[in-house]
Amino acid sequence: MSDPVSGPMSGPAETDWRRLSPRMLLVHPVQEVVRAAPALLGLLVAGTSSGGKGHLWTIAGVGLTVLFGMLRWFTTTYRISPEQVQVRRGLLNRKVLTVPRDRVRTVDVTSHVLHRVLGLARVEVGTGTSDRRHDSRLKLDALSADEAARLRVELLHRSPAAQSLAARSVEAQSPAASPAPPPAGSTPETELARMRPGWVRFGPFTMSGLVTVGVVGGFVSRLVSEGNVDLDRVGPVRETWRWFSAMSLALEIATVVLVLVVFVGVASTLGYVLAYGNFRLTRHAEGTLHVTRGLLTRRATTIEERRLRGVEVDEPLLLRAVRGARLSAVTTGLRSGQGGQRGGSMLLPPAPRAEAAAVARLVLSHAPGTTGPSPLTEPLIEPLTAPLVPHGPAAMRRRFTRAFGVHVPVLVALLLLWALGEPPLWPWLTAAALLPVTALLAADRYRSLGHALTSGYLVTRWGSLVRRRVVLRCDGVIGWTVERSFFQRRAGLATLTATTAAGGQSYQVRDVELAEALRLATAGTPGLLDPFLQPAGSVSQ
Repeated sequence: MSDPVSGPMSGPAETDWRRLSPRMLLVHPVQEVVRAAPALLGLLVAGTSSGGKGHLWTIAGVGLTVLFGMLRWFTTTYRISPEQVQVRRGLLNRKVLTVPRDRVRTVDVTSHVLHRVLGLARVEVGTGTSDRRHDSRLKLDALSADEAARLRVELLHRSPAAQSLAARSVEAQSPAASPAPPPAGSTPETELARMRPGWVRFGPFTMSGLVTVGVVGGFVSRLVSEGNVDLDRVGPVRETWRWFSAMSLALEIATVVLVLVVFVGVASTLGYVLAYGNFRLTRHAEGTLHVTRGLLTRRATTIEERRLRGVEVDEPLLLRAVRGARLSAVTTGLRSGQGGQRGGSMLLPPAPRAEAAAVARLVLSHAPGTTGPSPLTEPLIEPLTAPLVPHGPAAMRRRFTRAFGVHVPVLVALLLLWALGEPPLWPWLTAAALLPVTALLAADRYRSLGHALTSGYLVTRWGSLVRRRVVLRCDGVIGWTVERSFFQRRAGLATLTATTAAGGQSYQVRDVELAEALRLATAGTPGLLDPFLQPAGSVSQ
């Protein structure tokens, strides 16, 4: 798979190039001004404090920023042929991004608040490797909402109706031509999951509000610094600090923890509602999964089922405590991100664990290449709910050895420093009190280890702070790697890595016995390891 390339243009005539919606002239200048707000604020403060006309420089800066935002409409055009998608952009450095149609993996349609007010949407075409380079992503910001919906159907859906629609769009010669979207009933869909009000209870346990704490703290700090604000002269701040300073140390710590927990919980819940409100997962008759979500900013992601290689169920520690989980797709051509959104591969937001398992079963039951009811429908319950094979006492000892191998040396070092009279005693007492926590984490990491090979799927589970269970199709594995460190060899263990072109590119079965690792690789891809597993003493004729 190659990245979008720049080079000579071929295909349709020059008149086939189309422009973005003229309404984007009301969007991009606003976006650029918001993005440059810190610099413009600093310019205003610097000019005013030095006795100059800071407001004039700020106005000039805003004007240049607006002009820069408007230039994008004049310098960006695109066209779609039966073979490729091209986007041409840039004024001084002219660039043409070209993506073959058969390498389009996903199409994301995003509408921020301003986009929705103006009836616009941003389209991002995912091609796998191009997603790793920000400057090579194929983006169209902004198209009309109808054009974005039609473009998503045209690029991903393979039905005859979609093919004829694509052919009609290529024949359109005018840049202003905007074919009507397909009729509402032309793309049958089946709903697999929908946001339920009760799911909001999982919001506080996502801890996404910690990011809000950092953003708010950074913004306030910068505002105070740039504006030369003396917080001691602000009455409410001064009185709050005086009230807080009158407390004992224990009460101060308890107050800070309580305020932080409440703020993070409220911010996490609000973020959950805004990010996942109106969530809906559907399967389209053309062989695609369609995810829509967002209360203010709406995002729609389409994934081809023929690219799907499995699913991943994540259970962060706090979310696991309330029996929650989230679900993401393991698919080729879609980058595997971090956090709750998983880089656009998310299939289900934090929800009840049973709901995640049910949706995963629905997604996997329509395996690519099957027609009608899948013959794997009944056995597919096993990869999601069946007990996994434990990894034995050696793996358990390794979990505890690695945990205490870090904690105990730190504890001894703190004790020696205290004996020499350097630091106070409380760091050593804190480290000693955390020994049971270390033991519990080690035990939980061992309980999370497990694997299985059933119904043509490799299942592996690991992790404690975030427990992950991956169900990976064996026919999607392109290679196996058996790794053994010095300590693993002494314990008779190995780490088996399944390499795939999907998701995170590799998934591990950690600290498993060597014989079991070889058995999994042999059973997962029959015949692949036969040349390396000849009986001792056999001679090739």
